[in-house]
Amino acid sequence: QVQVVESGGGLVQAGGSLRLSCAASGSFFYINFMAWYRQAPGKQRELVASITSGGNTNYADSVKGRFTISSGNAKNTNDLQMNSLKPEDTAVYYCKVEGAAGLRRNDYWWGQGTQVTVSS
Repeated sequence: QVQVVESGGGLVQAGGSLRLSCAASGSFFYINFMAWYRQAPGKQRELVASITSGGNTNYADSVKGRFTISSGNAKNTNDLQMNSLKPEDTAVYYCKVEGAAGLRRNDYWWGQGTQVTVSS
């Protein structure tokens, strides 16, 4: 069974840092990319950062220079280092994994989300 699990959310003051982690477990044949999305109350879910299996990264303009996505030490994991956090970064952060597992090819899986709250 495939599972995507996020960890590392919490409450931090503006200017502080948090590190989120995502782990994809189960029988993945391959993973094309892993990405972080976030959704604030009343807003649409938006892409924050992504990393391909080859290590290519992409960031939303709003987080460039502050957030860094990287492959984790364990297989099928990644970390999102968030620095200089702002109140507008407050949201539920979701990890998305795109790849193949079971009978599904080039499909995607979501984690349950982790809350990040930045106080002013």
